[in-house]
Amino acid sequence: MQMKTLYLVRHAKSSWDNARMTDFERPLNEIGIQSAPIMARLLKEKKVCPDLVIASPANRAITTARIFCDIIDYPEERIETRMEIYQGGAENLLHLIRKIPDNHTTAMIFGHNPTLTDLSNALVKEQIDNLATAGIVRIDFDTNSWKETAAGEGKRVWYETPKKQKT
Repeated sequence: MQMKTLYLVRHAKSSWDNARMTDFERPLNEIGIQSAPIMARLLKEKKVCPDLVIASPANRAITTARIFCDIIDYPEERIETRMEIYQGGAENLLHLIRKIPDNHTTAMIFGHNPTLTDLSNALVKEQIDNLATAGIVRIDFDTNSWKETAAGEGKRVWYETPKKQKT
């Protein structure tokens, strides 16, 4: 049996400095700009190379995805954006995952909380309180098809945060 691997990546820390800016437009702040490459290099060290990258089109998420993809050598022009990652909840995101073509064995999704925390907690038995900004969860599924991904069926392989990298 083939395995499917899913990486859930929360956008790096963002700025709340400009009150006139919409939530969708918010950029990364200095901490986010520093932590995203640190986490991307961790993926490169682990030899992570996704077949598919899907990101929320919100500024902070797509910027995080571009930083990661630059470091892990995933072509930026191949990043797919989906509004439902920004707008939808965990159930909508699971629906999106189930539509991933089966020729992709490794997918990476860049999104937001609380959706990513809720999704991770739905897919695996090991719960996390809060997926940290720039945090990454790796979840493996013993299946040949993304259509078969279901609540409680995933296995969390690891969960990494920027704070863990500084210790």
